[in-house]
Amino acid sequence: MKTFQRRDTARRRRGFSLAELMVVIVILGLLATIVATNVFPYIFQANQTVVKSDIVTISTAIDQFTINNGGRLPDSLEVLVTPDENGATYLKDMTAVPLDPWKHEYVYEPGRGSGGTYRIISYGKDGQPGGEGDDADIDNYTIREKK
Repeated sequence: MKTFQRRDTARRRRGFSLAELMVVIVILGLLATIVATNVFPYIFQANQTVVKSDIVTISTAIDQFTINNGGRLPDSLEVLVTPDENGATYLKDMTAVPLDPWKHEYVYEPGRGSGGTYRIISYGKDGQPGGEGDDADIDNYTIREKK
């Protein structure tokens, strides 16, 4: 009989107690909070970097289009991904105009007349003009000013 009781006692001691599980859960929660507060600012910064890179790439493609077409700006950004007679596009290796990190289309405002200025805008996370932080607008003019 004693052998049976020892096995039964060993079976009961195999698992974790509720208190031990609660301590582990609290520690994991604290670690998740610390990691989240340190990682989220970098995600925001990464989104801004992607937007700036996309806008510079699109600006370069527009400039190349303008040079190749006698100073005429494209009517829309879709022209930059439309293959020419040789199958080449101005936005290399892209079949569509990229979206910003918040899945909004970039806004293109062509200038007036030959060789006019143009503007490429991402309205930020909210997709609306204006805003601060994640919702701030980024365009090719503000990128040039910060260089």
